[in-house]
Amino acid sequence: MRTKKHKSGLQKRQWVWYLFLLPSLFGIVFCMAYPIVEALRLSFFKSNGTLEVWKGVDNYKYVFSNSVFRKAIFNTFFITFFQLLFVIPVGFVIALAINSLKRCKNLLKILFFIPYVTPAIAAGTLFLFVLHPQGILNQLTGFFGAPAISWLENGISARFGAVILSVWKSLGFNIIIYLAYLQAISPEYYEAAAIDGCSPMQMHRYITIPHMKGAFAFLITMGWIQGLQRFTEVYALGGPTGSPARALHTIVGFIYERGFGNYEFGVAAAASYILFAIIMIFTLLNLKITKMDQ
Repeated sequence: MRTKKHKSGLQKRQWVWYLFLLPSLFGIVFCMAYPIVEALRLSFFKSNGTLEVWKGVDNYKYVFSNSVFRKAIFNTFFITFFQLLFVIPVGFVIALAINSLKRCKNLLKILFFIPYVTPAIAAGTLFLFVLHPQGILNQLTGFFGAPAISWLENGISARFGAVILSVWKSLGFNIIIYLAYLQAISPEYYEAAAIDGCSPMQMHRYITIPHMKGAFAFLITMGWIQGLQRFTEVYALGGPTGSPARALHTIVGFIYERGFGNYEFGVAAAASYILFAIIMIFTLLNLKITKMDQ
Protein backbone atom coordinates (compact mmCIF):
# COMPACT_ATOMS: atom_id res chain seq x y z
CA MET A 1 0.00 0.00 0.00
CA ARG A 2 2.86 2.36 0.84
CA THR A 3 4.54 1.80 -2.50
CA LYS A 4 1.27 2.45 -4.36
CA LYS A 5 0.70 5.67 -2.41
CA HIS A 6 4.30 6.68 -2.96
CA LYS A 7 4.02 6.13 -6.74
CA SER A 8 0.73 8.02 -6.94
CA GLY A 9 2.30 10.86 -4.98
CA LEU A 10 5.24 11.01 -7.37
CA GLN A 11 2.92 11.01 -10.38
CA LYS A 12 0.95 13.90 -8.92
CA ARG A 13 4.15 15.86 -8.26
CA GLN A 14 5.39 15.20 -11.79
CA TRP A 15 2.44 17.17 -13.17
CA VAL A 16 3.88 20.23 -11.45
CA TRP A 17 6.93 20.13 -13.70
CA TYR A 18 4.75 20.30 -16.79
CA LEU A 19 3.58 23.73 -15.62
CA PHE A 20 7.07 25.04 -16.33
CA LEU A 21 6.56 24.15 -20.00
CA LEU A 22 3.51 26.40 -20.31
CA PRO A 23 5.44 29.65 -21.07
CA SER A 24 7.37 27.89 -23.87
CA LEU A 25 4.23 26.25 -25.25
CA PHE A 26 2.45 29.60 -25.13
CA GLY A 27 5.29 31.19 -27.10
CA ILE A 28 5.32 28.41 -29.71
CA VAL A 29 1.56 28.46 -30.23
CA PHE A 30 0.89 32.21 -30.21
CA CYS A 31 4.21 33.58 -31.50
CA MET A 32 5.03 30.91 -34.12
CA ALA A 33 2.19 28.55 -34.99
CA TYR A 34 -0.60 31.14 -35.03
CA PRO A 35 1.26 33.68 -37.29
CA ILE A 36 2.11 30.88 -39.75
CA VAL A 37 -1.51 29.74 -40.03
CA GLU A 38 -2.82 33.32 -40.09
CA ALA A 39 -0.41 34.28 -42.90
CA LEU A 40 -1.59 31.30 -44.94
CA ARG A 41 -5.22 32.34 -44.44
CA LEU A 42 -4.42 35.98 -45.21
CA SER A 43 -2.71 35.05 -48.49
CA PHE A 44 -6.14 34.22 -49.94
CA PHE A 45 -7.64 37.63 -49.05
CA LYS A 46 -7.23 41.20 -50.18
CA SER A 47 -6.52 42.92 -46.89
CA ASN A 48 -5.34 46.31 -45.66
CA GLY A 49 -5.25 45.16 -42.04
CA THR A 50 -8.87 46.15 -41.37
CA LEU A 51 -11.05 45.08 -44.31
CA GLU A 52 -10.76 41.71 -46.01
CA VAL A 53 -12.13 40.46 -49.33
CA TRP A 54 -11.80 36.87 -50.53
CA LYS A 55 -9.46 36.67 -53.56
CA GLY A 56 -8.60 32.96 -53.74
CA VAL A 57 -5.30 32.42 -55.52
CA ASP A 58 -5.34 35.86 -57.17
CA ASN A 59 -2.67 37.13 -54.78
CA TYR A 60 -0.32 34.33 -55.86
CA LYS A 61 -1.03 35.04 -59.53
CA TYR A 62 -0.35 38.72 -58.95
CA VAL A 63 2.96 38.04 -57.20
CA PHE A 64 4.20 35.70 -59.93
CA SER A 65 3.24 38.17 -62.68
CA ASN A 66 4.66 41.21 -60.87
CA SER A 67 7.82 42.60 -62.52
CA VAL A 68 9.10 44.02 -59.20
CA PHE A 69 8.88 40.59 -57.57
CA ARG A 70 10.72 38.98 -60.50
CA LYS A 71 13.45 41.60 -60.16
CA ALA A 72 13.61 40.92 -56.41
CA ILE A 73 14.12 37.21 -57.16
CA PHE A 74 16.88 38.07 -59.65
CA ASN A 75 18.63 40.39 -57.18
CA THR A 76 18.42 37.83 -54.37
CA PHE A 77 19.83 35.01 -56.49
CA PHE A 78 22.47 37.28 -58.07
CA ILE A 79 23.90 38.47 -54.74
CA THR A 80 23.79 35.00 -53.18
CA PHE A 81 25.37 33.28 -56.19
CA PHE A 82 28.38 35.61 -56.38
CA GLN A 83 28.74 35.61 -52.61
CA LEU A 84 29.03 31.80 -52.55
CA LEU A 85 31.20 31.77 -55.68
CA PHE A 86 33.81 33.73 -53.73
CA VAL A 87 33.33 32.73 -50.10
CA ILE A 88 33.29 28.93 -50.57
CA PRO A 89 36.78 28.55 -52.14
CA VAL A 90 38.40 31.53 -50.34
CA GLY A 91 37.08 30.38 -46.96
CA PHE A 92 38.50 26.90 -47.63
CA VAL A 93 41.97 28.27 -48.50
CA ILE A 94 42.03 30.50 -45.40
CA ALA A 95 40.89 27.58 -43.21
CA LEU A 96 43.73 25.44 -44.60
CA ALA A 97 46.20 28.20 -43.80
CA ILE A 98 44.90 28.65 -40.24
CA ASN A 99 44.81 24.89 -39.64
CA SER A 100 48.50 24.60 -40.61
CA LEU A 101 49.59 27.16 -38.01
CA LYS A 102 50.94 26.17 -34.61
CA ARG A 103 50.15 29.47 -32.91
CA CYS A 104 47.46 32.17 -32.97
CA LYS A 105 44.75 29.81 -34.31
CA ASN A 106 42.14 30.94 -31.80
CA LEU A 107 42.98 34.60 -32.32
CA LEU A 108 42.50 34.31 -36.08
CA LYS A 109 39.23 32.41 -35.59
CA ILE A 110 37.92 35.25 -33.43
CA LEU A 111 39.05 37.96 -35.86
CA PHE A 112 37.39 36.27 -38.83
CA PHE A 113 34.22 35.40 -36.86
CA ILE A 114 33.58 38.92 -35.51
CA PRO A 115 31.87 40.17 -38.74
CA TYR A 116 29.47 37.20 -38.64
CA VAL A 117 28.16 38.14 -35.18
CA THR A 118 28.06 41.85 -35.99
CA PRO A 119 24.41 43.06 -36.16
CA ALA A 120 23.28 43.21 -39.78
CA ILE A 121 22.07 46.81 -39.60
CA ALA A 122 25.41 47.88 -38.11
CA ALA A 123 27.29 46.04 -40.88
CA GLY A 124 25.12 47.65 -43.56
CA THR A 125 25.59 51.12 -42.08
CA LEU A 126 29.36 50.56 -41.89
CA PHE A 127 29.47 49.63 -45.57
CA LEU A 128 27.73 52.87 -46.51
CA PHE A 129 31.09 54.45 -45.63
CA VAL A 130 33.17 51.60 -47.08
CA LEU A 131 31.38 51.82 -50.46
CA HIS A 132 31.37 55.61 -50.59
CA PRO A 133 33.22 57.11 -53.62
CA GLN A 134 35.88 58.39 -51.15
CA GLY A 135 35.53 55.32 -48.94
CA ILE A 136 38.03 52.71 -47.79
CA LEU A 137 37.33 50.29 -50.66
CA ASN A 138 38.11 52.84 -53.37
CA GLN A 139 41.21 53.93 -51.47
CA LEU A 140 42.46 50.33 -51.37
CA THR A 141 41.75 49.68 -55.05
CA GLY A 142 43.35 53.05 -55.86
CA PHE A 143 46.74 51.67 -54.80
CA PHE A 144 46.51 49.30 -57.78
CA GLY A 145 45.58 52.08 -60.19
CA ALA A 146 41.85 51.28 -60.31
CA PRO A 147 39.51 54.27 -60.74
CA ALA A 148 37.09 55.22 -57.98
CA ILE A 149 33.63 53.67 -58.31
CA SER A 150 30.33 55.12 -57.11
CA TRP A 151 29.23 51.73 -55.83
CA LEU A 152 25.72 52.66 -54.73
CA GLU A 153 24.81 54.90 -57.69
CA ASN A 154 24.72 52.17 -60.35
CA GLY A 155 22.59 49.01 -60.36
CA ILE A 156 25.36 46.55 -61.26
CA SER A 157 28.00 48.02 -58.93
CA ALA A 158 25.41 48.27 -56.12
CA ARG A 159 24.72 44.53 -56.40
CA PHE A 160 28.44 43.77 -56.26
CA GLY A 161 28.75 46.14 -53.30
CA ALA A 162 26.13 43.99 -51.54
CA VAL A 163 28.14 40.91 -52.54
CA ILE A 164 31.28 42.37 -50.92
CA LEU A 165 29.31 43.07 -47.74
CA SER A 166 27.87 39.54 -47.73
CA VAL A 167 31.30 37.97 -48.25
CA TRP A 168 32.81 40.04 -45.42
CA LYS A 169 29.98 39.05 -43.09
CA SER A 170 29.76 35.31 -43.91
CA LEU A 171 33.44 34.42 -44.43
CA GLY A 172 34.08 33.75 -40.73
CA PHE A 173 31.23 31.26 -40.42
CA ASN A 174 32.53 29.32 -43.43
CA ILE A 175 36.05 29.24 -41.99
CA ILE A 176 34.82 27.87 -38.65
CA ILE A 177 32.87 25.07 -40.37
CA TYR A 178 35.85 24.20 -42.57
CA LEU A 179 38.16 24.08 -39.55
CA ALA A 180 35.79 21.74 -37.72
CA TYR A 181 35.88 19.32 -40.66
CA LEU A 182 39.65 19.66 -41.12
CA GLN A 183 40.33 18.85 -37.48
CA ALA A 184 38.16 15.73 -37.78
CA ILE A 185 40.48 14.24 -40.45
CA SER A 186 42.85 11.73 -38.88
CA PRO A 187 46.56 12.74 -39.12
CA GLU A 188 47.35 9.11 -39.98
CA TYR A 189 46.10 9.68 -43.53
CA TYR A 190 48.65 12.43 -44.07
CA GLU A 191 51.43 10.45 -42.41
CA ALA A 192 50.76 7.49 -44.70
CA ALA A 193 50.66 9.79 -47.74
CA ALA A 194 53.97 11.42 -46.74
CA ILE A 195 55.59 7.99 -46.47
CA ASP A 196 54.34 7.20 -49.98
CA GLY A 197 56.01 10.41 -51.23
CA CYS A 198 52.91 12.51 -51.86
CA SER A 199 53.33 16.27 -52.17
CA PRO A 200 51.19 18.68 -50.07
CA MET A 201 49.04 19.43 -53.14
CA GLN A 202 48.44 15.72 -53.72
CA MET A 203 47.51 15.26 -50.05
CA HIS A 204 44.90 18.00 -50.30
CA ARG A 205 43.59 16.63 -53.59
CA TYR A 206 43.23 12.99 -52.53
CA ILE A 207 42.70 13.30 -48.75
CA THR A 208 41.49 16.74 -47.67
CA ILE A 209 38.99 17.60 -50.41
CA PRO A 210 37.20 14.19 -50.40
CA HIS A 211 36.76 14.51 -46.62
CA MET A 212 35.38 18.04 -47.05
CA LYS A 213 32.44 17.12 -49.31
CA GLY A 214 30.02 17.33 -46.40
CA ALA A 215 31.29 20.81 -45.49
CA PHE A 216 30.97 22.04 -49.08
CA ALA A 217 27.42 20.67 -49.39
CA PHE A 218 26.35 22.11 -46.02
CA LEU A 219 27.81 25.58 -46.63
CA ILE A 220 26.42 25.87 -50.16
CA THR A 221 22.87 24.88 -49.20
CA MET A 222 22.90 26.91 -45.97
CA GLY A 223 24.34 29.85 -47.90
CA TRP A 224 21.39 29.71 -50.30
CA ILE A 225 18.88 29.39 -47.46
CA GLN A 226 20.34 32.40 -45.63
CA GLY A 227 20.76 34.36 -48.86
CA LEU A 228 17.10 33.92 -49.77
CA GLN A 229 16.20 35.63 -46.48
CA ARG A 230 18.53 38.57 -47.13
CA PHE A 231 17.04 41.90 -46.08
CA THR A 232 18.62 43.93 -43.29
CA GLU A 233 22.04 44.58 -44.87
CA VAL A 234 20.62 45.59 -48.27
CA TYR A 235 17.93 47.64 -46.53
CA ALA A 236 20.70 49.64 -44.85
CA LEU A 237 22.41 50.13 -48.22
CA GLY A 238 19.41 50.81 -50.50
CA GLY A 239 16.47 51.66 -48.27
CA PRO A 240 12.95 50.16 -48.50
CA THR A 241 12.86 50.29 -52.32
CA GLY A 242 16.36 48.85 -52.82
CA SER A 243 17.85 51.89 -54.54
CA PRO A 244 19.32 52.47 -57.06
CA ALA A 245 16.54 51.41 -59.44
CA ARG A 246 15.57 48.51 -57.14
CA ALA A 247 18.93 46.84 -57.75
CA LEU A 248 19.07 45.93 -54.03
CA HIS A 249 15.40 45.00 -53.72
CA THR A 250 15.23 41.41 -52.42
CA ILE A 251 12.34 38.97 -51.91
CA VAL A 252 12.03 39.87 -48.22
CA GLY A 253 12.27 43.53 -49.20
CA PHE A 254 9.30 43.03 -51.53
CA ILE A 255 7.32 41.41 -48.70
CA TYR A 256 8.22 44.28 -46.34
CA GLU A 257 7.29 46.97 -48.86
CA ARG A 258 3.95 45.39 -49.76
CA GLY A 259 2.99 44.66 -46.18
CA PHE A 260 4.22 47.65 -44.20
CA GLY A 261 4.60 50.18 -47.01
CA ASN A 262 1.52 49.64 -49.17
CA TYR A 263 -0.64 47.81 -46.59
CA GLU A 264 -1.26 44.99 -49.05
CA PHE A 265 -1.09 42.28 -46.43
CA GLY A 266 -2.65 39.60 -48.61
CA VAL A 267 -0.03 40.09 -51.32
CA ALA A 268 2.76 40.16 -48.72
CA ALA A 269 1.47 36.92 -47.17
CA ALA A 270 1.33 35.22 -50.57
CA ALA A 271 4.89 36.34 -51.36
CA SER A 272 6.08 35.09 -47.98
CA TYR A 273 4.63 31.62 -48.65
CA ILE A 274 6.28 31.54 -52.08
CA LEU A 275 9.57 32.31 -50.31
CA PHE A 276 8.76 29.62 -47.75
CA ALA A 277 8.31 27.07 -50.56
CA ILE A 278 11.67 28.04 -52.12
CA ILE A 279 13.47 27.76 -48.78
CA MET A 280 11.78 24.41 -48.12
CA ILE A 281 13.15 23.08 -51.41
CA PHE A 282 16.70 24.08 -50.42
CA THR A 283 16.20 22.63 -46.92
CA LEU A 284 15.06 19.27 -48.29
CA LEU A 285 17.99 19.34 -50.71
CA ASN A 286 20.34 19.98 -47.79
CA LEU A 287 18.88 17.06 -45.82
CA LYS A 288 19.17 14.74 -48.82
CA ILE A 289 22.78 15.72 -49.54
CA THR A 290 23.76 15.41 -45.87
CA LYS A 291 22.12 11.98 -45.66
CA MET A 292 23.93 10.84 -48.82
CA ASP A 293 27.23 12.04 -47.36
CA GLN A 294 26.70 9.89 -44.26
